[in-house]
This record gives sequence, structure tokens and C-alpha cells, in this order.
Amino acid sequence: MTEFATLRAKATAMLTGAPFDPADPAFAAPLARLDASAATLRDTLDLSPGRASLWPDLPLKGASGDISSSHQRLRTLAAAWATPGSKLHHDTQLTTDLLSALDFLYTRAYNETKREVGNWWHWEIGAPRALIDTCLLMYDVITPEQRAAWIRAIDRFCPNPDRRTNLTNFSETGANRADKALIVALRGIVGDDAAKAALARDGLSDIRDAGRNTLFGYVTSRDGFYADGSFVQHDIVAYTGSYGVVLLQSVSAVLGLLGGSSWEVTDPRRAVILDAVERTFAPWIHDGLMMDSVRGRAVSRAANRDHDAGRATVDAVLQLATGAPEPYAARFKALAKGWISRGRFVEGAGIAATARARAVLDDPALTAAPRPVGHHVFADMDRVAHRRPHWSFALSLDSKRIAGYECGNGENYRAWYQGDGVTYLYTDLDHYSADYWPTVNSYRLPGTTVDTRPRDPAVSVSGTGAFRPANAWAGGAVLGGYGVASLELMAMGTTLTARKSWVCLDDAVVCLGAGITSTDGRAIETIVDNRGTSGALTVDGVLRQGSEASSTASWAHLEGMGGYVFPGGAPLRTLREVRTDTWRAINDGGDTGGTGGPVSREYVTLWFDHGANPSGASYAYVLLPGATAAQTAAYSGVEILANTAEVQAISTKQGKDRLFAATFWAAGAAGGVTASAPCAVLVRRAGDRVSVAVSDPSRTVDTVTLTLDHPAHGVTSADDTVTVRPGKNPTITVTLAGSRGHTHTAELTVGRHREG
Repeated sequence: MTEFATLRAKATAMLTGAPFDPADPAFAAPLARLDASAATLRDTLDLSPGRASLWPDLPLKGASGDISSSHQRLRTLAAAWATPGSKLHHDTQLTTDLLSALDFLYTRAYNETKREVGNWWHWEIGAPRALIDTCLLMYDVITPEQRAAWIRAIDRFCPNPDRRTNLTNFSETGANRADKALIVALRGIVGDDAAKAALARDGLSDIRDAGRNTLFGYVTSRDGFYADGSFVQHDIVAYTGSYGVVLLQSVSAVLGLLGGSSWEVTDPRRAVILDAVERTFAPWIHDGLMMDSVRGRAVSRAANRDHDAGRATVDAVLQLATGAPEPYAARFKALAKGWISRGRFVEGAGIAATARARAVLDDPALTAAPRPVGHHVFADMDRVAHRRPHWSFALSLDSKRIAGYECGNGENYRAWYQGDGVTYLYTDLDHYSADYWPTVNSYRLPGTTVDTRPRDPAVSVSGTGAFRPANAWAGGAVLGGYGVASLELMAMGTTLTARKSWVCLDDAVVCLGAGITSTDGRAIETIVDNRGTSGALTVDGVLRQGSEASSTASWAHLEGMGGYVFPGGAPLRTLREVRTDTWRAINDGGDTGGTGGPVSREYVTLWFDHGANPSGASYAYVLLPGATAAQTAAYSGVEILANTAEVQAISTKQGKDRLFAATFWAAGAAGGVTASAPCAVLVRRAGDRVSVAVSDPSRTVDTVTLTLDHPAHGVTSADDTVTVRPGKNPTITVTLAGSRGHTHTAELTVGRHREG
């Protein structure tokens, strides 16, 4: 067997899951799903001699998505044909029909003489990837002439991983480069072309441009992986859970395919991809699903929900683990086993993914990793993730650096407020996957402060577009498993401004808002929560139904979520309603659009009405995930020290430990901490240790000095950017310039250790 023949067998197994036992009950469901999909496509495939298209809903009349979707459907049929146990496995008539359909698409729509019309992605990634997969799956029955023709089409639109074909000197980056590298690798394998295999390998490292767009490096701007775990695509969009997943899938596939071959990837910097599993992706996976905070416009895709994106991520991690060195491989498998065991991976997994999952689930020597506990500030993409044993919390911010939302190509029509401080709370596996995005009131996303003006659908002038506000301040600081985050809201298209902070604790998230001001004459609202649930809502112990208001609500409890505490009382409004809409209303994209069938869901909304033209309005509430009504009513774990446009600060005490958290919007003092300049601060006193964390979410401050009102006479550790002067009133001076919003830390001791 030649080396390319070996690689073809390897690539085909990657697609089909072979070898596996079709009689194994574990494969019954994925085989049934494949059979059902293939049967539907075969029944509707136009086989008439004078056909103008392959399927009536893909007429091939100028829409580029019709071409890629046609190829993707043929790939599904080819997968059924190539998969043992499928009802269509090596079906003779299907062989004839598929080859005829491929010839038809080549002649009519996708060949080397065509020019790109419409969305470049369909021509350069969508169609060629599906076509080369089909060439692999049906390699033994395709004639050399057919193979050569279809390869010419692929070479026309995806000749290399490095450049955009329809533009001059446009270098590919991030997920698009990874996708093209995989296509070129597969094309080399199908065509016995060593030069193409080498081109794919070198494309990952960007040998052509001396590593400028390598996928094995950290960036400090635009697309790619950042050292803090952020992943950005389209220059300014937080995209870990969409484009980041695509990149991980494609790179994992290329590394696995070429591993052990003459074209093995040996770039020592490939450790960036290995480290990304735990640094970039794992913080966003809650029991196997990918949190929507980092999925961009993909949240509007009915066929790609949080569990789908999570499943793709977990499967990519498993593929990466097969060729990863230790200790990476063992850690990846343990993570995957935990995600699969707790989530819904097997419910929608294909045959190949099921086979990979079975390998870790059936390994008695492999212990599943538990749910993570920790706090993550992704300063380079304005995102925060807070993980606890029984719940997860995420926060989407925006700034003049990172987009509030992305839309375009018919996707994400109601994206307006997705980056304006939206809070995501995961207490179960259903909340955001059960038709949330088409049915939720997009004017009332949890955590946001909004102008109630009517909005037109979010669209882009051409292709996709991302929209940024004017504010510089977005981000936070992290100390151990705790964090403070803040956003200076400058609402796009209105005069609304506000200063918002969040403090993430063991059992609570404290939410503060101040300086809420608008002069547009419209009501301003802050949304405490908007939960898809039929669970009972009580406010101060009284059951709420319909639309009601309270002048001084102290607490509320929502069955299935937990509690809400309103320190000092708050004018809370609540609404229970059933909302009905369609996925197509938020996405009518050519190959991602939803159906027009109605979907319904019951919601409970809690919010504050600040009235029209508020000036300096404020709010405060505490989220208590998983708390009972009695625990909520009795809660007193947080003291709000300040909630003004100058400083927002809280303190909490657990046993002898005390945590202080603050956003200093200006130089000032609160809770025994004085700051000489704007910053985000955490101070924790535990035993004889005092830990301090500081950041500059605005990226505008050069240096800040903190002064504490309690003594500390020693220093156990400090970042290079931190200078500590211990004493009765110790000072901590932090060089913030150039740190891009990242956290600086120091640890002091109350007793006398070393001075520094």
C-alpha cells in the first residue's frame, strides 16, 4: 500500500468511524440518523434527464449557498453509501445516482471555468470541503477522469491555505486558514500530490509569509489565539465557540491525518493548539455544551445550537488527543469523558464521533474530570466566565476594541444588545438550546440596560458586519476563583450611558448599576433576568402571575433558577408570558436559515423601569443560583459599600475570610481601600495573607497606587509590574500601561516575613 493509500484509509475512517461493529447497540441511533437523513435526500433528489438542479429548494440560480449545500447533501449520501451498517451501504443504484449528480454539479455550477458570485466562503471552503470528502468516501468507484475534473474545480477555488482566491493579496487567518489547510491536505491525499500535502502542512505555520498568520502562535490584535485564552475572528468578534471550534476541528484533523507521514506537522509551536484546549475552550464548555456568549451570530442558527457546538468541540478534543503527547492526551480524554458523561454528546453524535466517545467512556482506567471551579477574565475579547460546581455564569461585554454583535448574510437579525452586559446563567442543559433565541424578547436580554426604542433588523451592508460602541472600559480582574467585571455602557445610536459592575462569588453574583442617564425621551430598563421557564415565581413570598409591579421588593425566587435579592428594596416589575416566533425570523441565511414553523416558550421576566430621561439612576441586585426561597429570603452575605458613578464596591465575609471587590471609575476610596486612579480591584484577607488583584479595563491608565487601611508587613509574591511597600497602611503600586486589561497580583502577609 502506498503512503497516500494509507492516508486515504485514515481519512476515510475519520469520516465514517470505521472500523466499528454495526450490530453494537451504541451505533444504532447514529446509524438511524444517517439513514433517515440519506433517505430524505435520496427521495427528493431530482434524477430527471433535463434537470436544472439536484433539489428543488436549491435551484442553482445564482445563490452561492445552493452550490455548497448541494455538495454537502451529496456528501451525506456518500457517507451513507460508504458506512457499513447503513441501509444504503454500497447500494448500486445510489452509486450511479451520486456519480451522475457530481458530474452534473461540475458541468453546471462548480468547475474551473466559473467565477465566484455571492458569498466567497461557499466557493472556497463550503463546496470544496464537501466535494473532497465525497471523493474520499467514493474513491474506489470514481473514474480517474472524474477525479481529475473535480480536483481541478477544487484547485480553482482553494489552491492553497494562504490566500483568499477572489481577492488580491488577502491573507487567510484563523478558522478560514485552518479550513483551507484541511481541504488542501485532503486534496493532496485524494490526488496523490506530495506538493499539496506539504502546502497544507506549511499553511498551518504560514511558511509563505514567514509565520505572520501562523495558527501556532499568539496574537495581540485581530484574528487568532491570545495568550489570555481569548479567540477572535473577523478582527473584533469574540468567537471561541464558533470560528474557534472550526479552527480546532480542522487543525486537529490535519495533525491527525499527517501525523506519522512524510508530511507530519513538526512545528514546535503547535503547543499553542494543545494549550488552547484548557486555556481557550474548556472554560466555555458547561457539561458538554458551548456557552452562547462566545458563539457570535451562530446563536441564530437553528441547526447549530449550544449542544451542537459543544459536541463539535469535544469531538475535536478527542481527535487531538489521539496524536497529542502526554500529559496532554490523558488530560484531554479525562475532560472529554466528563463532558460526555454529564452532557448530551451521544444524543446527536455521528458514527465517527460516537466511536471516539466510546473509546474514552469504556476505558475503566480513565477517570472523568469533574466540573471546573474558577473565574476567567478574557480581557482580549471582553468576556468573563465564572464556574462553580453546580452552575456556570458568563458575561458578554463590548468596547471600541470588541464588537457588541455581528450580523449579516441573513443571520442574527436581533443581535442589538448581545454585547451590552448580557448575563448567561447555566443551571440546566436546556435553557439556551430550547428555542431560546427566536422566542426570547431580544429587547430584554438579562443583565442589559437598554433604551426601549423600536429597532430595525440588524443587517450589514455586505457580507457580515460587526458593530462596536465608543466606550473604552470593558473587562475586569480575577483573584483565585473570584472576579469583578465592569462595563461603561455607551449605547450605540442613543444618548444612554451607564456604569455597570458584576462581582462573582462562591454562591452569588452581585450586579450593580449607576450613573444611568439618557436624554432621548424614552423609557430605560435594566433586565434582571428573562428566563425560559414555567417555574413558579414568588416575590417577597407572594406568588406572581401575569404582569405585576412592586414598589419595594426585597427578594424573589424563581423555581429552577434560584433567588434574587434586592438590597434595600427595589421597584421590581415582573412578567410571565408565552412567546411565539420562528427561527427564520432571526436567520434566513442561504445555508443557515431556520424554518418558518412557529416555536413557543414560556418566559418569566424581571426588570427595573428607570423611566424616561433618567439622570444618575442606579440599581443593585444579587443572583443566587440554586438557592431555595428560604435561603434567598434570609440572604445577607454581601454588603454594598458604594454604588455611584465614581465607585462601585462590595464586601463579603465567609468565616474569617473577607473579600473586597470594587470598580473605581475614578480615583477614590471605599471599604478601606484607596485608589489613586481608575481600576478594578479585588482584595482578599484569608488567615494571615492578604491577596490583591488589579486591572485597568479601560487600557488608559499608566500607573495606579492602592493604599490599604489594615497592616501588612511582608510580601510573599508579586508580579514584576507590582511594587509593594508593607507597613501599617501598605501601598501597592501597579504599572498598568501596555497590559491590555490583564490582571496584576500580589500577596502580602500580616506577619513580618520579608520586606519588598
